[in-house]
Amino acid sequence: MPTMKQQTLSVLDALGVHLPPAGDLTVRSPIDGSVLAQLPTASAADMQAAVGRAHEAFKAWRVVPGPKRGELVRLFGEELRTHKSQLAQLVSIEAGKVTSEGLGEVQEMIDICEFAVGLSRQLHGLTIASERPGHRMMEQWLPLGVVGIISAFNFPVAVWAWNASLALVAGDACVWKPSEKTPLTALATQALFERAVKAYRAAGHVAPDGLSELIIGRADVGEAMVDDSRVALVSATGSTRMGRAVGPRVA
Repeated sequence: MPTMKQQTLSVLDALGVHLPPAGDLTVRSPIDGSVLAQLPTASAADMQAAVGRAHEAFKAWRVVPGPKRGELVRLFGEELRTHKSQLAQLVSIEAGKVTSEGLGEVQEMIDICEFAVGLSRQLHGLTIASERPGHRMMEQWLPLGVVGIISAFNFPVAVWAWNASLALVAGDACVWKPSEKTPLTALATQALFERAVKAYRAAGHVAPDGLSELIIGRADVGEAMVDDSRVALVSATGSTRMGRAVGPRVA
């Protein structure tokens, strides 16, 4: 029977993920404690550069019509459907979930993509009656900016999808800092998203580079994201201690 590492490398290869040179972050499977990979970690400067790329992407993406932004998310959902079992297997290995839980998590990603695609055609506001003759008031929802996403190990990919799918159809770009315990599922998810971008461009649509930035690092990298004024919104999932540290900095 293949080892956990062999199974992991097989899934990553099938998803088109090429691991970077070995680094200082040891990734283990909670199932048996075996080492799955050794990954390099990013620095605070790397995070700042990623936010910069995402901010430039946002400037271009915000003027793309909502339904066309939704088409990218639809294509991403199709990639998830095609590779559901493989990504679920990786979730099971890296996060220690039973197979049904891994499959369920990827299904949640697919479900939120479907919801977001529908939402992309409903980004409308209200027309409000005015007391002034010959006037009307109009409510309009506008893209916000760069959305920073910090996810936890227990839902390594679904939490990102809940945030990113909605942010993308709303005209925002994303920067993702996954848990240090589950970076491989993040790399796999990013690879599937990049496939969707490639298909989107092949269909004649324009998508800027930097719409989804993935940065693997430790707490200092997350702090750099939270403290960057170019990040308009932070979605952080984790411990109470982490929440108490992040909350005052983004208030």
